[in-house]
Parts: sequence; structure tokens; C-alpha cells
Amino acid sequence: MSIASRSSSIGSSLSLLFLLLWSSCEGRDSELSYVTCGSLVKLFNTRHNVRLHSHDVKYGSGSGQQSVTGVENADDANSYWQIRGKPNNPCLRGAPIKCGQAIRITHMKTGRNLHTHHFSSPLSNNQEVSAFGENGEGDNLDVWTVQCEGIHWERDEAVRFKHVGTDVFLSVTGEQYGHPIRGQREVHGMSSPNQHNWWRTMEGVFIQPSQEPLRHDEL
Repeated sequence: MSIASRSSSIGSSLSLLFLLLWSSCEGRDSELSYVTCGSLVKLFNTRHNVRLHSHDVKYGSGSGQQSVTGVENADDANSYWQIRGKPNNPCLRGAPIKCGQAIRITHMKTGRNLHTHHFSSPLSNNQEVSAFGENGEGDNLDVWTVQCEGIHWERDEAVRFKHVGTDVFLSVTGEQYGHPIRGQREVHGMSSPNQHNWWRTMEGVFIQPSQEPLRHDEL
């Protein structure tokens, strides 16, 4: 084989290798553009510029359960939530969450689930939203569906969370608490979709799709 022919063959091989690697990276980028089961995220209300937050502070009225608020501070570790499957129907760790899928949203620090029920919220008189359960296990009022366009929940997409049990949307309308959580915003459920109930993922750890067997990857 001549030097020219050998160079041409090597060039073709390198080009093919580059295309294969590029295709692999493109596929991985596409997978990672979605919010996946098991991901640990901060959820940002796009109308009021606050992150969904909780802490071991109970409501002084209503249910008396752990309060859920909105905070402006982007660095607060109490604003991380894990995306999980609903009770008795776990999702595959790393699998993209589908639009319309039923999920639980679990507070990382306290292990309680985002929850709502027929109590009035303390400031706006909408429906109270709390954090409920122990070690990630609560009840059927911990389940929400992801309302989004397309097939899967995309990381840079604004979505709504609709409560399965009571049909309200996770919302913020700007009311602020006083002591002991001064300046934090009330989070509540509203009966209709509107500008106050759009949420987008911000900081977090997004779990990659796993190749491991299902028994190791359920959440």
C-alpha cells in the first residue's frame, strides 16, 4: 500500500471514530437534558424568584405539620428535594421523568414528602402545603404529577406540579412570613393554573440513566 493510500485509510478511520464518539456524546447530552428519577434538585418559582424550601419548623395553625416555604437564598441546603416514584410504584433510578408522570418530591434534610390537604394556608387562605412522613414514607397525599409539554420533563423547562389527591397546583403568590422564618414566602396550593405556579429546576445532582438491574435502582 502506498503512503498516500495508507494516509487516506487512516484519515477515514479517524473520521469514522470521531463520528462515533460524537454520536455517543450527543446521545448522552440528550439523556442528561432531562430530569431523572433520583435526581436531587432545587425548584425555582419563575414568577417570584424563590426556591422551594423546608426545615424542621412546624406550622402554628392548620395541620401543624412541617412548613414549606420559598426562599431567595440560592445557597441554602434546606432547598434540596429528591424526585422519586409514587408509593408502591417506584421509578427506575436515572430514568427520565415523563410529562404527566406521578411522582413524590422528598425533602433531603428531613426525609419528608411535599404534601397538601384540605387545610387553609396561614397567610393567603389558599390550600396549605406541608412536608409530611418519615424517612421518605408518608401517604397518598404526597403524590404530584408533572405538567409539561412534550414527552419528558426537561431540565431547563418551566413546569407545573398538580396534586393528585386534591387537584391544586403548587404555587407562590408572594406573602411573607414573620418570626421565626421572617422574609420566607408562603407556598400553597391553588385551584387553577396561572403565572404563580411555574417551576424550573436549578442547582442539583442529576442522576444519569443506569445500566444496572431494576432491583438495585428503585426509588
